[in-house]
Amino acid sequence: MSFRSRSLARFARPLALPLAAGAAALMLAGLLTAVHAADNPPQLTGFSPQDAASELAWEQKFDALPSPVRLRADMYHLSALPHNLGSERDHENAEWILHQFQSYGLDAHIEEFDVLFPTPISRSLELIAPEHYSAQLKEPPVAVDPDSTDPGQLPTYNAYSPDGDVTAQLVYVNYGLPSDYDELAKLGISVKGRIVIARYGMSWRGIKPKVAAEHGAVGCLIYSDPRDDGYFQGDIFPQGPFRPWQGVQRGSVMMMEVHPGDPTTPGYGSVPGAKHEKPDTLEKIPVLPISYGDALPLLRALAGPVAPENWRGALPITYHAGPGPAVVHLALKFDYKLTPTYDVIARIPGSTWPGQWVIRGNHHDGWVNGAEDPISGLDAELEEARAYGQLLKQGWRPKRTIIYCAWDGEEPGLLGSTEWAETHAAELEQHAVAYINSDTNDRGYLGVEGSHSLEHFFNDVAKSVTDPETGESVWERLRSHRIEEAKTAADKAKIENRPDLRIGALGSGSDYSTFLQHLGIASANLGYQGECNGGIYHSIYDDFYWYTHFCDGTYVYGRALSQTAGHAVMRLADADVLPFQFGDFADTIALYQRQLEELHKNTAGAPAFDFSPLSDAVSRLKAAAARYDQAFAADAGSGNLYSESAEQLGALDQLLLQSERKLMDAAGLPRRPWYKHQIYAPGFYTGYGVKTLPGMREAMEQKNWDEAEREQAIIVKALDAFTAQIQAAAAKL
Repeated sequence: MSFRSRSLARFARPLALPLAAGAAALMLAGLLTAVHAADNPPQLTGFSPQDAASELAWEQKFDALPSPVRLRADMYHLSALPHNLGSERDHENAEWILHQFQSYGLDAHIEEFDVLFPTPISRSLELIAPEHYSAQLKEPPVAVDPDSTDPGQLPTYNAYSPDGDVTAQLVYVNYGLPSDYDELAKLGISVKGRIVIARYGMSWRGIKPKVAAEHGAVGCLIYSDPRDDGYFQGDIFPQGPFRPWQGVQRGSVMMMEVHPGDPTTPGYGSVPGAKHEKPDTLEKIPVLPISYGDALPLLRALAGPVAPENWRGALPITYHAGPGPAVVHLALKFDYKLTPTYDVIARIPGSTWPGQWVIRGNHHDGWVNGAEDPISGLDAELEEARAYGQLLKQGWRPKRTIIYCAWDGEEPGLLGSTEWAETHAAELEQHAVAYINSDTNDRGYLGVEGSHSLEHFFNDVAKSVTDPETGESVWERLRSHRIEEAKTAADKAKIENRPDLRIGALGSGSDYSTFLQHLGIASANLGYQGECNGGIYHSIYDDFYWYTHFCDGTYVYGRALSQTAGHAVMRLADADVLPFQFGDFADTIALYQRQLEELHKNTAGAPAFDFSPLSDAVSRLKAAAARYDQAFAADAGSGNLYSESAEQLGALDQLLLQSERKLMDAAGLPRRPWYKHQIYAPGFYTGYGVKTLPGMREAMEQKNWDEAEREQAIIVKALDAFTAQIQAAAAKL
């Protein structure tokens, strides 16, 4: 029975009785309810029964406040005009968000940073042999979509491409992955001195020119093939949600796998007056995104071997690899300049432990109008903040400080969040409990990726939020979906038999990177997805018209995101003890260990490798995690834990919030020292995609066994430091 139904039970049917009998009945009902509540007190990890009841009551009030009507209105306003970094509208939106936070009663301000952000001066792409074609390089407006005609649209380009003017034969390289170049080598095809054309997908876009340059290419084109992102998937916009013939995916190709943020201030904040160094994360060859309409004449002009079957897209041609006879001329010139970013920061001070910070963020800049990316997440965040303002008026006070952030410059390379976090690094390392991120939000199933010390916590949060379509919890809906999608009986059984649903690990691609992977702050990314398919990502068609016609037009999943993130922030801020649990983390590390052993087993020619140091460290971790979780359950269950003083509980919290920091190594990962987390990192050749136990895994993938052995020792050291930290926490229980 829910807390709400318990609280209403004693008021059932009193008026159907005579007055005296009614009074007696009310007293009896109240007594029975009290006895029942005493036998079945509400349980929330980290809360005493009394405080759990209070928390659930406040969450019930909170849930009624996020409004689909306001979510729609906020999106309409914030996506009304193009608002890319550096635009006038981007600054206006930041000021508007600041005013909203302040109107909710929150203490808010804007922090400004100067970052390197290139924009196009000129772009040209021509097929000059065996025939002539000039690429359009422009997305046409659509009559039914008023925003598609907005002035000030940023041209189609890849930010952080260098200038270039190259003419060369064309080679088709599929997705442009390292394995695709292995396939080309089997066909006897070299890309040296040539321009490659790769299709979007299977890796982050910045990996494609990076790998092309490593193989000697002089230019790179990236297009959206309709098999992956167009008419093969369904009706194209405006008849349907998918990418039209001339739709183009803009995006950054900064080498974020090396480090995100301002390329000229690596590792420190780009505050006014900061020293700006020579950029180290720019691509080496010119790169340009194009539509499949512009790609068709280029690909049709290719000869050479027929591309392998799994390389063939959905264009009405035979896919050839080349090289030639297609010859293309690519000319690009950019304005590289320092541009101000405007981060909006709001704060609710904590009442008991103000020095412990729970941080929530979503970015506000878009490539064009950006209704889905990022306003669908930002409007949910604004509704959370507005709801907190209402609760503050009713007497709610969080025990810990809550910080709400609307980041600027995410699209070019996580600029605003990285510069803010690097500027405040010393404070964050001391005070930050967790960082909770969102970005785009659609319709469907809850997605959670993050630190696995928070896995059990987010399972509990998901059980407390009602799915708008089914009426069950979003946890139940996700579990049913995963069971239905399970490919084998064994996979199905694993889901059914595991108490907690697994959450994914974080790579990169949004504003959590600096907090988790550079500073060691437990982090998570939240959003709903799965029922809102489309191909307008980073195009002029990502606007209010598309979102309301083809995505969450009723904004009920925007409200669900507000409730999900809102519950998470409130529970982290209000808990008597931080609700970190470590059994799921240990189980996940054991899974990663088994994956590495399987990788070694399946690598042809791999020498013998001793996994015992990692295996032993995992065993120690499992034992310590079980000891902590059991001690916590016993101490909390007896009530002894919550009778401790605020000072004693704060000391325990400090051990818990610092636990993620123990997974860091000061020297960082090989060839990219900015990334210090030893458990999660974006892949050096995947970009957004995560690599777990990254130093060791990537060394094994590159068959560098000596480095894999060295990286294993670093991971073991980090796991042992983490184990010691939770042992110290267990000793306080």
